[in-house]
Amino acid sequence: MNSIDKIKPQADDKGLSSLLADAIKATDQIIAEDRILATLRALQQDNSVLEIDGSFSIVSGDKAGELIDTADKAILVMHDNSYQPANLAIYTPNSERVEIIDPSEPSAFIIGNLGLDSDWYAVDSLAEAVELYEHMTVNQKLNITILVSLNPYSFNSMVKHFAEVKQVIVMTTIESPDQLIKPLLGLNIKAIITTFDLLLSFENGLSLDDVINDPETIVKDLQLEAWGKLGDIADADSKATPYPLEAWGNKGEVLRDALEAITYYSQIPLALAGQCILGALATITQQYINAPYPTGGGFMPASLFLLTEIESGGGKSKTTSMYSHKELIDYQKEKRKEYRILRDEWLAEKATKAKKDLDKWLLENPKPKQPILFAKSGTLIGFLDNMILGNTRNVAWATAEAGLFLGSHSLTNETAQSNISQICDIWSSGEFDRMLSPRYNSNFTDENGIDGIRFTLDLQGQPPIVAPALNNETMSGQGLLPRFLFAFPESLNGTLVFNTDERLDAKPNKDPRLITYWQRCRALLDPVASNVKTDSEGNIIRYNMPFENRQARKALADYQTEKESQLVKGGKLEKYAEYAKRLHENASRIASIFAYFDGRRFISADDIKRATLLTDYSMKERIRYTDKPQAGDNDAQKLVSWLVKYCQTRSVKEIAYSTAQSKVTPKHLRLKQNFELLAEVLESEGYIKVITSGRARIIQVRPELLGEN
Repeated sequence: MNSIDKIKPQADDKGLSSLLADAIKATDQIIAEDRILATLRALQQDNSVLEIDGSFSIVSGDKAGELIDTADKAILVMHDNSYQPANLAIYTPNSERVEIIDPSEPSAFIIGNLGLDSDWYAVDSLAEAVELYEHMTVNQKLNITILVSLNPYSFNSMVKHFAEVKQVIVMTTIESPDQLIKPLLGLNIKAIITTFDLLLSFENGLSLDDVINDPETIVKDLQLEAWGKLGDIADADSKATPYPLEAWGNKGEVLRDALEAITYYSQIPLALAGQCILGALATITQQYINAPYPTGGGFMPASLFLLTEIESGGGKSKTTSMYSHKELIDYQKEKRKEYRILRDEWLAEKATKAKKDLDKWLLENPKPKQPILFAKSGTLIGFLDNMILGNTRNVAWATAEAGLFLGSHSLTNETAQSNISQICDIWSSGEFDRMLSPRYNSNFTDENGIDGIRFTLDLQGQPPIVAPALNNETMSGQGLLPRFLFAFPESLNGTLVFNTDERLDAKPNKDPRLITYWQRCRALLDPVASNVKTDSEGNIIRYNMPFENRQARKALADYQTEKESQLVKGGKLEKYAEYAKRLHENASRIASIFAYFDGRRFISADDIKRATLLTDYSMKERIRYTDKPQAGDNDAQKLVSWLVKYCQTRSVKEIAYSTAQSKVTPKHLRLKQNFELLAEVLESEGYIKVITSGRARIIQVRPELLGEN
């Protein structure tokens, strides 16, 4: 029984649900005289701010029999994590007094829409909540929900309750973070720790992005924080393949200079900077051009699939993309702002139409579509469905959390082979067929296939996330992994320098090397109209990049022939046929991107040569990864891989110790001495936790490994 069921109205015999439906109304006078209530009404929170004429009594619980006087007071309806009314609070206007009917009931006063697509922020002050919501939604146009604990002493239990459904964000300052953080460690909660109070920063004109990007701001994932640093259980690695810097041209050329500048300012390996730039360039240019086959008789998409393995702290952060993707980020923000204006105008116009004229008007005036050039998060099925629905034709998935893709349910469930086939089709031809997810009905579209799609994948991840995918026979056998360009650079952890005068005085935003690169990216994103042709529907007609001459075409054909010759028995690529047969295609794509970025409308022999340096590097890295002791070759990683797969297939986070020991494969791991030793190693390195409850033991798997970060 929740608090809603525990109270009895005194005015008549109606139940509370009836009162909430028709006898309870918002009181204009009370609301108008109180700033908080007036603001809540302006934010369309009327259904959660009510008045009961008279009083009511509590019929059960600790306060059974108590009569609650509601005269000249507002009733705040509180909800649980499934958005069901669960509690009531009596608020005295123009005061800070709030009385909770049942303080033990986990619930919150919710400002905004409790949707899974919004960010949930938790606070313990109604006044603070109202101001935060105004700043973040009205002023900054962010999609957020505020969870208010009207009883400060119940804040932790409220946050824990809502964190069972979705990650909750809490905020504090650097003065006393532990008081907030320690009770919440291990839960699905993100803490933002700032120098100054967040509201004060907003009042001084800063945005949330400004605050987050402040070097002194600390953002902690409390779920991962409780696990500590992820250790290394793999065998010693072989030396990374030297990165071909010369592939980016000579010193003084735009891309070469940009690569070196990004490497310097981000203090990352060359290979990581190169992968980031390739991802940015493919995202920009795939909408404009197609790349040629060496036969000269056809063209392919100029999209790229990139996979970079990098150790924790080794540079897989927004710092690098802040340089490589700067213009993409700015451009997408501008387009989203334009979209919001068009959407609001469209909604306003729609509201003026009579019902009898609406269907015709909608046919002639479709709702504006939100432009999406790239996204950092999402799901594979979400991307595929949006393509079928026509919401996007050119998109990139650029994420530092490769597990979102590689470990997604769509690539590990019973439809994995079909989904992999569709991704391969998109890479090869820009078209695919699929039935829409069941959540869509025929009102959305009757299409089950589409062409002209361009999809770039730019994935970065830590070894425990990347390793299972690289050893996945289905992903290799069906051709998904062979389409990728790989980089596994060595970590620079322990070698970074921050305190020299040169570092302290560095101003990347004024570096002419980066400025020139950004200007060129912007010129491609905002091309002169005469340089781009469109069809009758306004879609860009992609330009088929030709070879400059026979020599250029022969350079690509020579490369294809060379790789084919290495597939013979005993050849360098004998065991990598699927990979070898894609190398020339990736080389053509990279060469096309390089040429188009440089402002040329043809591919030269030099473009091909430089591109093949990058595809050869990728192939050497893939072979090195296979030849070194594998992630699954030592028993500790075999056990953790089995535990992760077991939990993912059952959508659970833990497994009974005895169940794991009796079912793990290979069978030699089931021996008591083997299993206990390996479990101890995995626990000490942060991969699992062994929890003892009475005589039973439970193995909890690190959430990050399950793709929950």
